[in-house]
Amino acid sequence: MLSDTTRDRLMTVSTATLCTALFKRGLRNQFIQDVHPVAPKGRNMVGPAYTLRYIPAREDLNPIGVFQDRSHPQRKAVEECPAGAVLVIDSRKDPRAASAGSILAARLMVRGAAGMVTDGGFRDSPDIGALDFPTYHSRPSAPTNLTRHQAVDINLPVGCGDVAVWPGDIVVGDAEGVVVIPAHLADEIAEEAIDMTAFEDFVTEKVLEGESILGLYPPTDERWRMEFADWRVSRNR
Repeated sequence: MLSDTTRDRLMTVSTATLCTALFKRGLRNQFIQDVHPVAPKGRNMVGPAYTLRYIPAREDLNPIGVFQDRSHPQRKAVEECPAGAVLVIDSRKDPRAASAGSILAARLMVRGAAGMVTDGGFRDSPDIGALDFPTYHSRPSAPTNLTRHQAVDINLPVGCGDVAVWPGDIVVGDAEGVVVIPAHLADEIAEEAIDMTAFEDFVTEKVLEGESILGLYPPTDERWRMEFADWRVSRNR
């Protein structure tokens, strides 16, 4: 369960900082590869993962008429993705056909989803980018998903951009990309990332003032440890 405190903390930290915090715990492969914002929103995307898995399409089982089935997994995933969750679509890193389009993105948005991620591509990407809804993909892709993808599973473990994603894992996206935090680590990772971000902001301020990184980053010089402690108090951080 993602607490409000952890969600708020994750809204203010970068995926780069989160990757470092995860690496300290031995997790090296949590950043989804080759996935970028359709259009940056100026805020983070944060929410538990709700997953959809595609396999390669088989033509006799995947005609256009499959969408008439109200229980089609793609449509069902969009209608059942919980408010506050991120729909993570496993498209096998294949952007040759769309994983979804603007109508499905709009439906997720009005239902209160936190965002949508695929390691494939989205069609209607200019329209998706215009929505006030965080979305991440590999590249635009106009062909319908049926030409390459067959939706088969909802809310089971998937692979997305070479990252294993379990339902309920915490997904965080920023202007750089998307990182996946194991659910049981989310609270401690968020807390550490807040502290790391404060220190990184302090270091950036000092570097821009002309200070050397030696002894400062990392803070092996006791002077900088003391000055950072004072800096945090003065800025209420």
